[in-house]
Order: sequence, then structure tokens, then C-alpha cells
Amino acid sequence: YVATCQKVSALLRQNRRFCIVEYAPEEYTKHYIVQALFKLMSNYVYEKISVTDITEKAGVGRATFYRYFKRKEDVILYYFEHNTKEFIFGQRFYPRCKSDHIKTVKAVLTRFKENNEPFKLLRKARLEYIYLDYLNKNFAKTFESEYPDTHGYAPYLYAGMLFNVSMAWLDNDCKEDINSLAEMIAHAIVLCYNTFNHVFNKCAKSYFRL
Repeated sequence: YVATCQKVSALLRQNRRFCIVEYAPEEYTKHYIVQALFKLMSNYVYEKISVTDITEKAGVGRATFYRYFKRKEDVILYYFEHNTKEFIFGQRFYPRCKSDHIKTVKAVLTRFKENNEPFKLLRKARLEYIYLDYLNKNFAKTFESEYPDTHGYAPYLYAGMLFNVSMAWLDNDCKEDINSLAEMIAHAIVLCYNTFNHVFNKCAKSYFRL
């Protein structure tokens, strides 16, 4: 078992297609389940993939699956939460200037492109909403803890714009240049956020005059 774990760890460091962080020993079983689901999704319709199919592919028992996950969608959520930490976390979601916005968006798009195969499988299975939920949750959490004075809708502005542009980009096989896309998104975020604040403040003032 130890030898197997060491080999898998070495492979994960070399191959960052599906996994971009190393695993602690206790995470290997979950990793096998994730990889099994993605492999099955490459060949079968998602709705027809059973938990038994996943566990047989992963080489684990059904009881082991349910020890960690309640349903198949939880496996995908785990992929986002643990295998793509660098994809979102570690970034500053509320930069101070436009160049910071561009740097942040560029980093996210780069991670997205590096992991486009799993995203294509999710898109094919119409499961991209899991990614949007993930973005919403973690942008909101980061804003709440690090930037509590910003408007409550700000994280959803970031998440929604990045999600929709990323999905359109994926549909075009990520052909557009990352730098130009990052500049476009950053410019739109700054413009929309400033406009939103202006309209919101104006409406608030009008309300309090009543």
C-alpha cells in the first residue's frame, strides 16, 4: 500500500491534468473515486452511471463510497474543493486596481484551461451548475472574511461573469488568448461594479428622502 501511494504521489506531481495538489495518504481513496467517475463519464451518459459502477472502477466498496459521499454530485464537488485549491484559493478576489483585476482573472483562466477536460465532461453532462455553485460559495466566503465592507452582491458579480465567460470559452475549445480575455473581464467587472454602486447609492438616497 505504501509503495502504491508513493507511486501515485509521484504521478500526481508529474501530471497536473486532473489534479493540481498533492494528496495526504487518507485522501487517496477519494481520489480514486473521483478519477473513476471522470473516466466513466468519458464513455457513458452521466445519468446511467451508478455508484456500483464507480466503486468497481475505483476498486473500493459501496460502503466506502457512502462513507465519504452521499451522491455522485458530491464527488464532483470534492474535486473542486480539494483537487483544485490553487484554482480559486490563494487569489485576491477584490483587487485594488485594474491591473490587479487582470492578474487575478488571468490566474483563474489559466487554471481553468489546464483543467479543461474535466470541465468538458461536466458541460456534456449538464453539470456545470455545480461549478457555478462552487464559485458563488467560495467568492462569497472570501469576501465575507476578507472584505466585509464590500456590497453583498459583489462576489456574485465576479462569480457570474467568470462562470459565463469560462463556459463560452470552453465551448470554443479555449482558443482565445488568455491575456485579452482577462483584460475584457477585468474591464467589465470594474465597470459593472462601479455602475452598480452608483445606481444603488442613488436609489438609497432617493428612498431615504421619502
